[in-house]
Amino acid sequence: QVQLTESGGGLVQPGGSLRLSCAASGNIVNINWLAWYRHSGKERELVAAITEGHPTTYADSVKGRFTISRDSARNTVYLDMNLLKPEDTAVYYCNLYIYESGTTGHQYYWGQGIQVTVSS
Repeated sequence: QVQLTESGGGLVQPGGSLRLSCAASGNIVNINWLAWYRHSGKERELVAAITEGHPTTYADSVKGRFTISRDSARNTVYLDMNLLKPEDTAVYYCNLYIYESGTTGHQYYWGQGIQVTVSS
């Protein structure tokens, strides 16, 4: 059974930095989509995504400040957030498209969500 565990959120002052992590566990064969979304009471927003064979994508609001990366050996995706602004305050969710051994194909899995608050 695949599980995603997020960590790294919290309270940070404007201009500060945080690193979010999302580790996937289980009998994982392949992950070909790794993404971070956020929800601040409005619509859920795609923040950044890695798709195998395609360029990494970012929301316009975070370009130049956030970086998504992966550690394939650890089945982990990261989101490095710099120059944080109060409008980055949200619950952040990781979303991975995973092929688990013994199943018929890839499925989407969500992390539990983690709060990021940017405030002085």
